[in-house]
Amino acid sequence: MTDSAAEWEQQGIFDVEICRKLLPGQPFSLRFSESVDSTNAWAGREYREGTAEDGTVFLADHQTAGRGRRGRAWQSPEHTSVSMSLLLNPDIEAASVSMLTLVMGMAAAEGIRRQSGVQAGIKWPNDIVCGGKKLCGILTEYIPGPDGRGAVVIGTGINVNVPCFPEELSDKASSLYLETGSVVSRESVTAGVLSAFAAYYRTFLQTGDMSGLIGQYSELLVTRDREVRVLDPAGAFEGTALGINARGELLVQRADTGTVEQVYAGEVSVRGMLGYV
Repeated sequence: MTDSAAEWEQQGIFDVEICRKLLPGQPFSLRFSESVDSTNAWAGREYREGTAEDGTVFLADHQTAGRGRRGRAWQSPEHTSVSMSLLLNPDIEAASVSMLTLVMGMAAAEGIRRQSGVQAGIKWPNDIVCGGKKLCGILTEYIPGPDGRGAVVIGTGINVNVPCFPEELSDKASSLYLETGSVVSRESVTAGVLSAFAAYYRTFLQTGDMSGLIGQYSELLVTRDREVRVLDPAGAFEGTALGINARGELLVQRADTGTVEQVYAGEVSVRGMLGYV
């Protein structure tokens, strides 16, 4: 048994107290459950019942019914992943809610880089990747409230110490453990992501859009200046990804006409011409 494998076997339940100590002065209230259906669902229930406020972070060691974009399942084996959902009540236009996925994407990439050394990047709009494989997924949902107001829940799942993946995912997914060859602290990664989010979120709220973050986002965007295929129900096309605009839309210069399309996430999927990224 290698040292890293032995180290992995010693991993236990997520320690929320360690995470709290790593977030001094940050505007978050942490809640933890050893096992839940999904942290997004948990956050939604607490909000509708009036028992959770802005800045509450819901953390679980294990999800039994984690969800990804478009209803896909998100696997989070025990003791291996970061599974968290952040509840927010931002004073922004409804059209700006989807941009919070991008803000969390920046935070996830930065937190992963700082805490593990893995050069994570963003695959627009909601995946964090390294070496062409997915490390993290983000699901942002609007939760209607009892008083007519609603909240936003940003769910983030990070493959931290996952030792292996099923054969059908092995060429698409990776973990910090697989990328580094050693165990990475889930508590440190969680705190790193939340700390980065707090800073990016302050900038976002100043304008209510991505205008103050475009430059930093572009530096993390792995598909920038690369050929992509946009799978749009209105008609697929190929082109070069240029970056994002202030609304968080992906700018793609079409290969056939040379015009620049503004791609809104919605039902659109963006794929690299030579693989997943």
